[in-house]
This record gives sequence, C-alpha cells and structure tokens, in this order.
Amino acid sequence: MPMREECKNFQSRTYNSGEVARFCVLDLAPEAPWRCPADCSKYEPRMADAGWAHGTLVEPALESEPDVPGDDAAQLLDEAEDIVNAVVPEARAEVERNQRQQERSGWVQRLRRRRGGPPGTGDSKR
Repeated sequence: MPMREECKNFQSRTYNSGEVARFCVLDLAPEAPWRCPADCSKYEPRMADAGWAHGTLVEPALESEPDVPGDDAAQLLDEAEDIVNAVVPEARAEVERNQRQQERSGWVQRLRRRRGGPPGTGDSKR
C-alpha cells in the first residue's frame, strides 16, 4: 500500500535543496517514503473539513523505490537509520562543546568590559 498521505500521522517536509522527506511520525512505516503497512493499527484519516483552507501546492513526484527484492527495502532503510543514529552522540557532544566555548568566550568578554580591559577587548575605560 502506498504512503497514506491522508493519515493524520503522515508528514512531509521539503528542504531548501528540493529534497522531500515523507514519513510516519509514529515510525510505523518501515518502508517510508514508499509504503505504509497495509494493516496499520494507527491509521487515522485526517479530519475531512475542519475549516481549513486548502492551497493548490503540488508536491514533487515521489522518487523511485530502490530495486531490492522482498523485505530488503525495510532492512536497507533500517541500516541507513542505524548509520545516522550512530553519529548522533558525537554530533551532540560537538554541539555542546561549541556552546560551552561560546558561553565562556562571552563571559570573558563581559568580564573584560566590566573591568575595563585592554584596548580592543571591549568597552575599555578611557
């Protein structure tokens, strides 16, 4: 069964590069963006008419499904997800290190300004 775009758990994001991500927010579609499980227990149609104004935006065509036999598509996507998840701790640590450095450098600059540090280091007293 193709992705059920009318399901309230379906989301689509288009990035500046033009790449489109289509996925189930509950992570119940292991073959996203190509297929939803035929017997998904969490399928819920979006509200048909809740006073929303519908635009005329046309989504780009879905890219071709990879040529992998049987359940290998789900396995391929799981492996790709594992690769991405493996770098998350390292990336998070790098972001936290950068934030700490920025906080420290900002603190030092404020301290220099307050004490009237050497010229060129902030608002020195004249």
